[in-house]
Amino acid sequence: MAAANIFRSAFGSLLRKSPLYRAPAICRLSTIAAVQRFPTFKAIAKFNCQVQNGNTKVGARSYGGGAPLTLCLIESRVLLVLKLYDKINPEKLSIDAHFMNDLGLDSLDHVEVIMAMEDEFGFEIPDADAERLVKPRDIVQYIADKEDIYD
Repeated sequence: MAAANIFRSAFGSLLRKSPLYRAPAICRLSTIAAVQRFPTFKAIAKFNCQVQNGNTKVGARSYGGGAPLTLCLIESRVLLVLKLYDKINPEKLSIDAHFMNDLGLDSLDHVEVIMAMEDEFGFEIPDADAERLVKPRDIVQYIADKEDIYD
């Protein structure tokens, strides 16, 4: 907005006298002024100019989720997160290894593992559910149920 105000104050009288004095023209010109003054806006300005000129194919943005999850992909991501956790020996790690009995984790480590899974998959696991997740297979099944994945 600051760049637009700078542009309007400097060239406002010229724009009012111009036959092209319309809102899209002001937006387009103020965007160009913003790009010249602030180079970080270059990509945004390019997108705005393409949309305002009617060329939506080049500048159109499409939004979508990530790749579809499968049980195999979930399992590999869970095991990768666990292998990267510094208190777990990757040689002892398997899909059916118990966190406390087989891998030697305590309750605080278990909470950190659950938090790492929340970060990896982008949703929160309630504490009541987290207590039941004591094996990597339990985590994989929980995530698959949460994301409605059935193979």
